[in-house]
Amino acid sequence: MTFASPYLLLLLAIVPLLALAPRWIGQMSRPAGLRYAGVGLGSNPSGSWRTKLSPALTAMRLAALALVIVAAARPQSSEAYTVIRGEGVDIALALDISGTMGNLDMVFQSRLDAAKVVVGDFISQREHDRIGLVVFARESFIQSPPTTDHDLLRLMLDDLDLAPNLPVEDGTAIGLGLASAGNMLKDSPNESRVIILLTDGLNNSGQIDPLTAAAAIKALGIRAYTVGIGSPEAFASQMIPFSAADFTRQNMALGEETLRAVAETTGARYFHATDAEGLRLVYDEINDLEKSEIEERVFTRHEELMAWALAPALVILLAELALRSTVFRKVP
Repeated sequence: MTFASPYLLLLLAIVPLLALAPRWIGQMSRPAGLRYAGVGLGSNPSGSWRTKLSPALTAMRLAALALVIVAAARPQSSEAYTVIRGEGVDIALALDISGTMGNLDMVFQSRLDAAKVVVGDFISQREHDRIGLVVFARESFIQSPPTTDHDLLRLMLDDLDLAPNLPVEDGTAIGLGLASAGNMLKDSPNESRVIILLTDGLNNSGQIDPLTAAAAIKALGIRAYTVGIGSPEAFASQMIPFSAADFTRQNMALGEETLRAVAETTGARYFHATDAEGLRLVYDEINDLEKSEIEERVFTRHEELMAWALAPALVILLAELALRSTVFRKVP
């Protein structure tokens, strides 16, 4: 509940002052005293019930006054709703989960872990977009179809692991990853459709060449941004825990020419990130390049609740006047 004129509620401070005013006035104008014999035995020590209940009349009048002040402040119930016009961008995220994505060259963080953090933040920024997730190693898999349930999508992203840790054959099928992402978006009604593919290697698996997949994606009117991750020479984690061979220096090949050609074929861009901060900047730039054409209008409907305060105030005031004129009437 809100108030159209909330400053009027400050007048409620008058109510307790009016309640205390008679006592203060009585103390200030106390008449002179005169000693006399006690007459307590001749009076009713408890007083009549009218005498006991007479202060309730003043309380009723003050309550009515308080309700009138609340009504003057115009209490309202507000109901807001948002109308969204336009359309977002349908996005397919294609993520490499091959074994080399476990390389720890992202400041003591694996490439896959860094990618999951950055991609998760990217998803959070695309509030009105439908986003799907494709992962690929030797084969490609649809992890999630395009959805606006971004909380669920981020949970599925967090659950991703490297192909060697899953019952999945290792490899880097960039062409299959692109094809799966394009197939996911081909029936989308939105005009803006984008693939963001992230990988750290060369295409060495799959039956589809990346450039062939790029040509098909272009024919569908889909743009494919490609992101290469990792430095040319990186630490590769081995599967021998607590061993001196846990980390060995390994030269990694990154198919930058292919990734650049894929992006240019589809009218997009290629990016390269060598660390986690660079990767974040890449996705921030893509986020700026692909803006959703969304117009939000917020409408608020107010319902006046003044009557709910005025009605009881009137009832209390009429009851107080009736009692003062009948039961509690004072005879001159």
